[in-house]
Amino acid sequence: MVHIQPLEVSLEAGNLADPAAVALDDDGRPRRTGTVLTTSAHIVTAVVGSGVLSLAWATAQLGWVAGPTTMALFGGIVYYSSTLLADCYRTGDPAAGTRNYSYVEAVRTILGGAKVKFCGVIQYANLVGIAIGYTIAASISFHAITRANCFHSKGHDNACHTSSTPYMIGFGAAQIVFSQIPNFDQIRWLSVVASAMSFAYSGIGLGLGIAQTVANGGFGGTLTGVAIGTAGVTVMQKLWRVLQALGNIAFAYSFSNVLIEIQDTIKAPPPSEAAVMKKATALSVATTTAFYVMCGCMGYAAFGNDAPDNLLTGFGFYEPFWPVDVANAAIVVHLVGAYQVFCQPIFAFVQRWAAARWPESDFVTRVGPFALSALRLVWRSAFVCLTTLVAMAMPSFGAIVGLMGALSFWPLTVYFPVEMYMKQRAVARGSARWLCLKALTVGCLVVSVAATVGSIAGMVGAFKVFRPFSG
Repeated sequence: MVHIQPLEVSLEAGNLADPAAVALDDDGRPRRTGTVLTTSAHIVTAVVGSGVLSLAWATAQLGWVAGPTTMALFGGIVYYSSTLLADCYRTGDPAAGTRNYSYVEAVRTILGGAKVKFCGVIQYANLVGIAIGYTIAASISFHAITRANCFHSKGHDNACHTSSTPYMIGFGAAQIVFSQIPNFDQIRWLSVVASAMSFAYSGIGLGLGIAQTVANGGFGGTLTGVAIGTAGVTVMQKLWRVLQALGNIAFAYSFSNVLIEIQDTIKAPPPSEAAVMKKATALSVATTTAFYVMCGCMGYAAFGNDAPDNLLTGFGFYEPFWPVDVANAAIVVHLVGAYQVFCQPIFAFVQRWAAARWPESDFVTRVGPFALSALRLVWRSAFVCLTTLVAMAMPSFGAIVGLMGALSFWPLTVYFPVEMYMKQRAVARGSARWLCLKALTVGCLVVSVAATVGSIAGMVGAFKVFRPFSG
């Protein structure tokens, strides 16, 4: 996923007769030029990411009927909630109201109060979880490259066991360096590279799934997924896996918190930004859902009920080994940049808080060469070390992905968009529309709670056989 940062330009709208003013929008910022197609491209780029890797496993838990159906249902819910959020880009009049430049700004302007703090806590907790998950994903991709080359040179009967811990340490060391680079997340080519890498490994995974299915001579899997009693799977384990699968699918659709920033790139009315955004969302969510269903189903068709929780590192694909290496290398490159993009808001928040709390402290405010301060060096390095240590203690990629998806889906994708929309549109309490929106909120809350329980149960089960820090 790629985060679209709002432009930080402080210009005042001037005389429209001034040629320079013609290039400005109504808020004094450079004129926006986004269209339905460019906005759709931004959304697809933001959505497609490492979450696609666990969809084959999720489909294996749900089966041929419930798997694709669940992905389609999540796509429908995300589309609908996104249309509600589109109406919250401007406060008041949908064509001339005050613009909100970010998700949290929309929450602050429309809802305010304790809900802003709740939104902030959820967002920052989600970002910390993403940092941990990305560290795990990058290390197992490194690990997968090493094992793939070992299998190729020594044969598939060789265990080729190596620890993933050194790769986590290496990834963390690289992030300590990158976190000190000023405005690393604003480097213009970073989004281009990240987008290319995410589509590369997703496309390779889909292609290899199709190739493996053809080689198998047919589709694997069953209508209901992994059966109770298969490989010792109990009734409760089946239940926990199904619920965790919901969390994994929710994580793949976690992009609502960047939609306001994307909408801020759309050119001024007419038509209104909300109208353009709704068309772009319909196109992009339909495209993404179709892609997700293909990836999940072809991965399941290739491996059946043995589908791994990370399609490219579960070693269902041995030969040809080089596409697997290329795909895993693309994952690493993508996650190196994505880690910084998602962590920059946390870094900036703590540094702003410290500067306001201790404005006279040289440790906090004194800036040395390369725009570095002692606080920046210590805080950012400590954060990376902490997330790396937690990642080393986690049992699996799938479990952390399911937990992050479950925890963030309801508040960020459903609750806040619905609450903001109802306040913006003054939806009458007790009306049919109010009841339907509340039913959607409650239903998705139940799903998120269930998925959270399933993901935690999955992690507890994994910890029974996993030795932290052992790799």
